[in-house]
Amino acid sequence: MGEYEGELESVRVARVLREEIIIGDREPGTRLVERDIAAAMNVSRLPVREAIKQLAAEGMVIAKPRSGAVVRQFTLQDIDDFAELREAIETLTFVLAAKRHTPEGLAALREVIDRQRAAVGADDLRAAWSASSDFHILVTQLAGNAMVNEMVAGMAPRLRWIFGHHEDLAGMVEAHEAIFAAVEQRDTERVRGLVIDHLESGRQEAIERLNARTMWSI
Repeated sequence: MGEYEGELESVRVARVLREEIIIGDREPGTRLVERDIAAAMNVSRLPVREAIKQLAAEGMVIAKPRSGAVVRQFTLQDIDDFAELREAIETLTFVLAAKRHTPEGLAALREVIDRQRAAVGADDLRAAWSASSDFHILVTQLAGNAMVNEMVAGMAPRLRWIFGHHEDLAGMVEAHEAIFAAVEQRDTERVRGLVIDHLESGRQEAIERLNARTMWSI
């Protein structure tokens, strides 16, 4: 059975639209036209409408009465707000992962980094972004805290969208390698410092992308 076997139409539409938004196929400010999406995905307009409601609840889309919905446009304040929250939660998850990891968990994390490095070597931008995101998700699982997992799951799409489009792909691999080594050694203080620096780098890249988008839209 495939990963999405038996998936509801509305769930499928939401999943596809969410991924298109995250990877940049649907840019901020783009209108989501129910009729066009329904035709492209071979569904009726009802599951499209339900999918858009779900994405609005997740903060990915802004639903406007009588004028449809548009992909959300993030502001500098949004980036700073998310960065503050991300630093608090992800620093905790990486420290907990350093304390609680298992050999199996480390092996899985090693595989993700190797996959990320291979994607960078193949100049596969989207695969590198995906592997980078998987690195953070897996660390959250290694932290072994169900409440943290629940919180991160709710934030993950927006975090991938805002902070996941790295330009320095090779530098991102090396940052993950350094964090992996500190986690493996259970060096929580080093983990804390590396993660804070890593997340700040992501915040600065997000600000640069926002500024570039603003300049192009003038």
